[in-house]
Amino acid sequence: MNIPVSHWRGEGRIANGTLASLPGLFWRRFAGRFGVGGGVVVILLVALWGVAVVWSREPDPFDTRAATLERFAGDQTRLVTGAVVTHTLIRVARTLLEKPGGYITNDKTPPGVFMDNMPAWEFGVLTQVRVLAQSMRNDFSRSQSQSVEDPDLARGEPQFNFNNNSWIMPATEEEYRAGLRYLDNYLVRLADPKQTTAQFFSRADNLAAWIDVVSKRLGALSQKLRSSVGQQRLNTDLGGDPDSRQSTPVAEQEFVKTPWLLIDDVFYEARGSCWALLHFLRAMEVDFQEILRKKNALVSLRQIIRELEPTLETVWSPMILNGGGFGLLANHSMVMGAYVSRANAALIDLKNLLQRG
Repeated sequence: MNIPVSHWRGEGRIANGTLASLPGLFWRRFAGRFGVGGGVVVILLVALWGVAVVWSREPDPFDTRAATLERFAGDQTRLVTGAVVTHTLIRVARTLLEKPGGYITNDKTPPGVFMDNMPAWEFGVLTQVRVLAQSMRNDFSRSQSQSVEDPDLARGEPQFNFNNNSWIMPATEEEYRAGLRYLDNYLVRLADPKQTTAQFFSRADNLAAWIDVVSKRLGALSQKLRSSVGQQRLNTDLGGDPDSRQSTPVAEQEFVKTPWLLIDDVFYEARGSCWALLHFLRAMEVDFQEILRKKNALVSLRQIIRELEPTLETVWSPMILNGGGFGLLANHSMVMGAYVSRANAALIDLKNLLQRG
């Protein structure tokens, strides 16, 4: 609606007498003070900031089983063992390339080149994608250690280990898309009852092997998160084995602290890792449900999922704070580290449960 006005801070009457001309009036005032070039620069910076805000939004979680069923156009018969895990891996990896802004880590132009939180989130997701892709190739798709590996997984898994920051010749996105094509070929063969060359073996030892690697990744993340405020750490590298040795001697204790400029990067790397892991665990719940029930471990898996869900809650602070443990300000890294540590401890317990007879 156009509302007639007559004056604006002494500037005289507006040309067309409506509020529709206010943007032009603002521009004339700004350009008169800073020049046309300065006005263009400011507008460009504001636009780039707005784009960066949109690109920094983390993707929403999705229902792994429903997404897989949608992939097969609602055909329940194609939800064979391993289909949900495989499709979830594809969907999570594709999210890196197709979310708002696409893959940002290797951007060389604004605003992507100035962003660091989303690239850290992408690296966290990529770490979990690499772990699961390797387990798919080495464990889930093979009946025993002497089995022949699946050709599509053998070609696809190395693609995700390509340099995550390559801009061109080849670009990282091209290598990851090639990996996705191989994974999709495997999924199509897996869900086709007329083909028997693609298999997924839902076994306790396979699941325990994947959990073992995931636990080590979470353990490293937990230590980096807890080091946000700095701590004196005793050397426990050789604890528990009097005959163990290491290559070079190290100090009995050291001061460990995450550099100030990397605190937010570690935080968002952990959020990305937890986002991907949450989906993978939900997919494992579907494809390994019978094994988990027999081991009486289904509730343990669900509890791990419950521990990870708060790590995806909205961060209301405009920046990642680094307050002391009992200080005035919050320490977001310590809070995230608490969730990750609890989930990691529960994963270790689940692995031990699966390895029992």
